[in-house]
Parts: sequence; structure tokens; C-alpha cells
Amino acid sequence: MKVVFAEAPSTCTRDMSIERSVFPEGTEFGIAVYDEHSEDNDKFYKDIADADIIINGYIYFGRKELDALEKCRVISFQSTGFNEVDIDYATEKGIAVVSIEDYCTQETAENAIALMLMLQRGLRIYDRSVQKDREWVYDKAPGLKRIEGQVMGIVGLGRIGRSVAKKAHGLDMEVIAYDPYIPKELADSVGARLVDIDELLAESDVISVHMNLTDDNVHFFNKEKFAKCKKQPIIINEGRGAMISEEDLAWALDNGLIKAAGLDMLESEFPDLNDCPLVGRDNVIITPHSGFFSDTSMYLLCKCSADNALHYFNRDFDKVHILRNNVYN
Repeated sequence: MKVVFAEAPSTCTRDMSIERSVFPEGTEFGIAVYDEHSEDNDKFYKDIADADIIINGYIYFGRKELDALEKCRVISFQSTGFNEVDIDYATEKGIAVVSIEDYCTQETAENAIALMLMLQRGLRIYDRSVQKDREWVYDKAPGLKRIEGQVMGIVGLGRIGRSVAKKAHGLDMEVIAYDPYIPKELADSVGARLVDIDELLAESDVISVHMNLTDDNVHFFNKEKFAKCKKQPIIINEGRGAMISEEDLAWALDNGLIKAAGLDMLESEFPDLNDCPLVGRDNVIITPHSGFFSDTSMYLLCKCSADNALHYFNRDFDKVHILRNNVYN
């Protein structure tokens, strides 16, 4: 059995000891590095060719990458999402795609609330004023509003969205949600009122995004959506970066349709920060897709992704956390 870790240049030297410990003695391991900013990734394709198992973070496996796999049986994602693969073509090729059911719900929900609180309370402005400018001015961040009574609009009411709903209630916020795939009973269980997207855009003081990325919701938040926002909301993104058009969000911020943004990711997983229209703004906080991160979540991420791969390889299908396509080869 050969296990290959598909990595970016920035992650290829990380500690992989937890994943390695899951596999039996005699397992061969390899690392394949893909640089999306390079025109020469020939070595990556050579290094994945003889893999039985791919453990993947955020390297996209399209047709070219899948065709390079000569005998792979399973791609195991180190994430709850699975958008970094052409899943239909993987199914056609007989390659299973699995991802992790849950490893960072609490961390990601906490990060969404933290980003909101920083923006709501002007903490970046106050901290810079004290630490850098050596000022002691209580009204340095004008226009702050009491959070109690504000409307939290959650887009995507899965595990993370529901955790955000509970935390928002703890801040005495009203919670509404848009998710056409969630039954009313599940929304009711966390005190979220289901609405259509236009109502959410019109009523929300804060919009917190927690959808999975699909072909249908790339740039879901664009000029058209932002123009429907009536209360100059704060937007928080803990979903995937591509669901928000960066160019259109910059336009909405410049034109006062959006008050502020807290983004845990950008459109690219490995962005060029020198060419991002959202960098350098006082009313935008950007974190490097770190909302999931803690010692606890990292252990679960490594362990569960390796467990998933091994369970599928051994045909213990009932032990796989989430199987994304029905391939049993």
C-alpha cells in the first residue's frame, strides 16, 4: 500500500506523524507537491501516479490529476468540504472521495463570532490606536452599535451554522437562516427562523456564511446580492472563499452597502496578497483559513482523514465518516 500526501509548498514540511501512525507497518509514504503559481508541476503528477491512497488538503484534483492516478482507490480529504475534486469524474474513474464529518465545528463557530465581535466593537482600530499610535481615545472607533437585539443571518445551517446560531443567541441576537436543505424542525431546534435569501439580505445586521462550496454557489455573494442588503450588514465568511466575489465585496464596501467583513479565507486557498482588493482596509479582517485551528482540531483532522482512507481501503465502508460518492471498488 502506498499513501501519498498531496500538499502545497507551504504545507509540505508539516508534521505528518499522526497520519502515518494510523497505517500498518510496511506502508510506503510519499509527498507530492503542487504549486498553483508554477507552470511546471510535472513532478507532482509523477509522484501521485502509483498512489493507492491520496490524503489531500486543498490541492484540486480535476481530470488531469485524476487521470494521473494509475491505481488509486480513494482520495481522503482533510476537511469537511470536498469541493477540491471533480467528483463526477472521480466516480467515473472508480476513485472514492471521502471527507471528515466533523472535527472543527466549535473552533470555526467560535472564530465566526470572534470576527464579528472584533468588527462590532472596533477592536482592531482601538488596539492599533493604543499599541502603535500611543493614543488613549475612547471614541476612536465611531458608529458602534449594541449587539443585543441585532439580527444574525446565517447562510448554511449545517453543524457549524447551528453552532453559530446557539452562540448568537447567547449574545441576545435574533437568528434567521437561509438553507433550502434543512428542515424547519432542525432550524427550530437552535432557534433559527428559516427565510428566503432576499429576506435574509434585507433583515440581517450580520450575515455569517457557512455553506459548502458547489458549482452552483461560486460567487453566490455578488453585486446583485449586496445591493439587496438594507441594513449595511457585517459579512462573515467561514465557508469557502469562492462563495464571495472579492471584487464585488470591495465594491460593496466602497459604496457603503456592506459595513465590514470578517473573512477566514479568500477566493484562492493560496492567495497573492499583493493583488487582493480587500487587504489593507480598517473594516476588513482576514485570517489565513485558520478558523478551524486548535491543537484538538488538528489531531482530529489528521487522525480522521487517515482513518477514513484506511477504512475505505480495507472495505470497512461503515466506518468511513462521510463517503461522497458511491464507489466500492
